[in-house]
Amino acid sequence: MKDILNIIKTRRSVRHFSDKKLPAAGIVKILEAGRWAPSGLNNQPWRFLVVEDKGLRDRIAAFTAYGSVIRRAAAILIVCLDTADSYNRDKDLMAVGASIQNMLLEAKNLGIGTCWLGEILNKKREVADTLELNKDLDLLAVVAMGYPAGKKQKGCRKALKELLINGSKYS
Repeated sequence: MKDILNIIKTRRSVRHFSDKKLPAAGIVKILEAGRWAPSGLNNQPWRFLVVEDKGLRDRIAAFTAYGSVIRRAAAILIVCLDTADSYNRDKDLMAVGASIQNMLLEAKNLGIGTCWLGEILNKKREVADTLELNKDLDLLAVVAMGYPAGKKQKGCRKALKELLINGSKYS
């Protein structure tokens, strides 16, 4: 078994991808990781759409200042909250976030780079209309995926003691 903390610490947002196509088996493993995230009442409110078609990805890319990331990716993962399956929006948003994190980590485990794009949500309605999403599906994330190209990035984080409340002893 791989060291999960090492995978967490070495995962980075990848914005440059090779031309290599993603294997279907790898995509399925990434989706499986998302499927197994925790959710309140086990309602599993997430829904996924994988877009590999370049023409459709290019149309989606037009809705964000970071469209070049989408255009360079081998695929994009659309993550939605199924509002018809939602029982508490706050809890369900956390569950979808956990699902996305699971998928990012599994992608890293498989050597696949990802970039969780947020700015595109400013045009979420346009993206949803382009994808012809059911009105019950609330777009929450677009994740670019592909094999990384370019140099590896280093990460940095605040010291643990800066994040602990009331001087906890765990710093």
